[in-house]
Amino acid sequence: MPRLAPTDWKTQVKIFKAFGFKQERVAASHIVLIKPDVLRPVIIPKYPEVGLDIIQGNMRTANMSRKQYFELLAKI
Repeated sequence: MPRLAPTDWKTQVKIFKAFGFKQERVAASHIVLIKPDVLRPVIIPKYPEVGLDIIQGNMRTANMSRKQYFELLAKI
């Protein structure tokens, strides 16, 4: 399996929307995404390069596996 790598915020938003999240609001420089069966929102900062710690934290929040992440990334 490939290694996780930083991506831009637009790619992250596309991945989580493809996973079933919907954009709830834009809070200054962050995108807030929600999904009915997920307790906490996923927060994606509008950075040119979103770091691995943020990506992995959002994956944990969304209960997204690495396999699912890379499948969605390949589709985008």
